[in-house]
Amino acid sequence: MNWYAIFVKTGEEENVRQYFDYHFNQLDYKLFIPKKKINERKNGKVYCVVKTLFPGYVFIQMDMDIKLYYIIKYIPKVYKILNYTDEFYSKIDNEEMQMILNLTDDNNIIGYSKILVENSKIFIKSGPLKGLEGFIKKIDKKKSRLKIALNLMGTERIVELGIELIKCGSNVEYKTNSGNKGLALLQSELSAEMKAE
Repeated sequence: MNWYAIFVKTGEEENVRQYFDYHFNQLDYKLFIPKKKINERKNGKVYCVVKTLFPGYVFIQMDMDIKLYYIIKYIPKVYKILNYTDEFYSKIDNEEMQMILNLTDDNNIIGYSKILVENSKIFIKSGPLKGLEGFIKKIDKKKSRLKIALNLMGTERIVELGIELIKCGSNVEYKTNSGNKGLALLQSELSAEMKAE
């Protein structure tokens, strides 16, 4: 079975899931709506909210054929199955899809990654982004968010994810070549950054 991206009405992704359950046997397909945890500030308070990673898109894994294509095309709230060829539909490259699948947990949610920033270098200590430092484009420390580049259907897409910044005083071991002197320097830099914010 291959993965396909379906363009749907934004905000109706979960309703499209219900239409799929009605039209298809759940053993014949897997519908995937990746989501992310992210902090939002409202009335001076910070809340953790869950939002759709790619608003207006759902991903489906199935053995697509022209008959299924036309059934999907006429499901309410579905605009089209994305394609980048002259065909009716195009499959998503398995490597691109696997990257997104690896980021999500069992509930299809991308949680927070713990991140340490030292001398303009980013260290991901834990979480779904561990090992993906090279994909990070920008960090917004004030909003506890970062922007990461993901490839989807041959196009680089920048998505915003929630992070947890590791601050000095947390129980994190950090060693440099200069030993404890480096740790003290790191703590003083982080303290200065926190006061500046």
